[in-house]
Amino acid sequence: MCPDTPARLGATPARGSSLAVIIVNYGTAELTVAGIRSVLDRHHGGRRVEMHVVDNASPGDDAAVLARHHAAEGWGARVTLWLEPVNHGFGRGNNLVIDALLARPDAPDHVFLLNPDAALENEALAILADRLDATPSAAVAGAGISLPSGQPVTAAFRFPSARAAFAQATNFGPITRLFDTRLVPLPPDHPDGPVDWVAGAAVMFRLSVLRRTGGFDPDFFLYFEEVELMHRIRAAGHQVLYVPGARVRHAEGAATGVKDDGGPRRRHPSYWYDSWRHYHVKTAGRGGALRAALGWMAGAVLNVPLARLRGQSPAAPKGFFRDFPRHAVRAIRARPPG
Repeated sequence: MCPDTPARLGATPARGSSLAVIIVNYGTAELTVAGIRSVLDRHHGGRRVEMHVVDNASPGDDAAVLARHHAAEGWGARVTLWLEPVNHGFGRGNNLVIDALLARPDAPDHVFLLNPDAALENEALAILADRLDATPSAAVAGAGISLPSGQPVTAAFRFPSARAAFAQATNFGPITRLFDTRLVPLPPDHPDGPVDWVAGAAVMFRLSVLRRTGGFDPDFFLYFEEVELMHRIRAAGHQVLYVPGARVRHAEGAATGVKDDGGPRRRHPSYWYDSWRHYHVKTAGRGGALRAALGWMAGAVLNVPLARLRGQSPAAPKGFFRDFPRHAVRAIRARPPG
C-alpha cells in the first residue's frame, strides 16, 4: 500500500443495503466506539445497514484504538474504517464516503451522519428512514437530540439572517422578543415537521438528492457546512424534516471543544469565523454577508453596556471584537482576485 493511500478495514457489504451511517472521528475514539455499538446493537426495522468511520488523522492513537475494536469486536464487513493521513474537516471527511457510495452500482437509499460524540437512543435510523420513504418531497430528516443527562436541546433551526444576528448578539429580552420569529434556534420541544435546517450531529439525507445537489461544499473546514448544504437542498425544492421521535444522545462539544454551555466565554477558532463568512457569502452574496456582519457587530456592541448593567459577561465569544473583523469582515469587503 502506498504511504499516501488511506488504510481501509472492512469490505463493501452485499447488495441490498438501504442505509449507510458515517461517523467522522477526531480525537474521540472511545466515544466513536460507543456510537458504533449503538448502531450495531439495533435492528433498524430489518434494514441492512453499513457503517463507515473516518478517522481524520486524529492525534494520539485513535486509529489504532478503532482498528483494535474492529478486530476484537468482530465488526467485519459491517464497519469500514477510513484511516486518513490528513484532517479533512467534517464536510470533506463525509464527502470521502458519500462520493464512494455514489460511485457504487448498489448505492444505498439514504446516508445518516452521526457525530463521533453521539449515540442512538432508540431505533432512530428506522424512524428517519421510514419518514423519508413516506415523504417523497423530503430529502433530509433530523433526529431529536438530548444531552447525556437526558435534557433535550435544540436540534431544529431557522436559517441565519442579519436580524437574527443582531437580536442574538444583543441578548436583551425586549429585542429578543421583538425578533422572536427570526431567531435561528427553535425551541427544544419544537414539534415534528418541516424546518429550515436540522442539527448535523444526527441527520439523514436521501442519497439521490445529494447526487443532484452535490455533497458538502469543500470550502468549509468545520461549522456551517450542514447549514449551507441544507440551504442548497431547500433551494432545489426539497423539504427538511425535524423528527423528534428519533432520539440521539449527544455529548455536545466533546469532539470540537466549542459549545454553549453557560460557562466561561471561549474563544472561537479562526475557522469558525471563516465558515461563518463562507456561509453568508454563498447564500446571500457579499452584500448580504456584510449586512449580517454589521448586525452581529452592532448587537455585540450594544450588549456590552447591557451586560455590565446586569452584572453579566458579554455574550460575544472571547476575543470577538478582534477576531471577527479580522477573519470575517475584512475578507467579505476584500475584492475577489481578478
